[in-house]
Amino acid sequence: MRKITLVLLLIAALSGCNKSPSQDAGQRSTTPLQKITFAYTVQPQGTLVHVAVAKGYFIEEGLDIQSSIHTFGKAALQTLLDQKADFAVVAETPFMFNVLKGEKICVIANIEASNMNNAIVARKDEDISAAGDLKGKRIGFTPGTTSEFFLDSILTSLGLTRQAIKPVAMKPEEMQDAIIGKKVDAVCTWNFPLTQIKRQLGVDGVLFYDPEIYTETFNIVSKQDFVQQNPETVKRLLRAMIKAENFVAQHPDEAQSIVSKTTKTDQDIVREVWNAFAYRVVLDRRIIITLEDETRWAIKNKLTDRTVMPDYLTYIYLDGLRAVKPEAVKIGR
Repeated sequence: MRKITLVLLLIAALSGCNKSPSQDAGQRSTTPLQKITFAYTVQPQGTLVHVAVAKGYFIEEGLDIQSSIHTFGKAALQTLLDQKADFAVVAETPFMFNVLKGEKICVIANIEASNMNNAIVARKDEDISAAGDLKGKRIGFTPGTTSEFFLDSILTSLGLTRQAIKPVAMKPEEMQDAIIGKKVDAVCTWNFPLTQIKRQLGVDGVLFYDPEIYTETFNIVSKQDFVQQNPETVKRLLRAMIKAENFVAQHPDEAQSIVSKTTKTDQDIVREVWNAFAYRVVLDRRIIITLEDETRWAIKNKLTDRTVMPDYLTYIYLDGLRAVKPEAVKIGR
């Protein structure tokens, strides 16, 4: 009897060893994924999101991402505000304006930073060869975004105000046709449109950067009540983003190919702008400093009815990133 029992145990053990990985995966996949709508952009600042989707990192963390893709962050944020998305990626400027409007939103992580992404591209044949030549010119910009803040910042560095130019409000996707068609003399924008416009203008184009006056941040944002009610979801999302951060650092060429394919952008353009960006999942005081600087700018220029600086620390959700990567949190309460 004892021999029969041992034989049966041995057969059972061998059967377990012979089970294929696909069988295990099939059993794991019976756990339903949590559906999440993520609003993000075709800008290079959204690289970590594109990589996380392409490599299946969200699925690995139990999330079924429904993508809502936009041409710029302000539009992605509006999807969140309209309750059509659970998370959005956006630069700090639209985030700041919506905090000033009273929206109950919060940043859960910064996923990109750059001091070389925003610039003014101008037509040389409109007598613009130096930044000072922008005076009196028609300059396209996108209100409520980093485009507007950078435009005013570079004008201030030149000793000019917005009254010294002819500002023309437009969406980023309208800028290329506007400057090629000579409806404006210059545009203030970001990549990829910035490099695409410069390439199309060729020798007739000139770029004006100033890495000393502004560093953008691109951030994952959500509603405060959603974050408080779904802390585990936030952790899962952040773990997927950290996997994407590591992949981008270790496999930049493949990451560039992913971005090129998912954003439908020529790979040589992706490569050209790649080093302008730092792709890291962090929370540090840089975002607080930038938000406060931009708030002072908005109040001074009467772009908001608010006159008191918000406590931006209360609009930063630290617990999620602190739980999954504590060393990436460099803000104290």
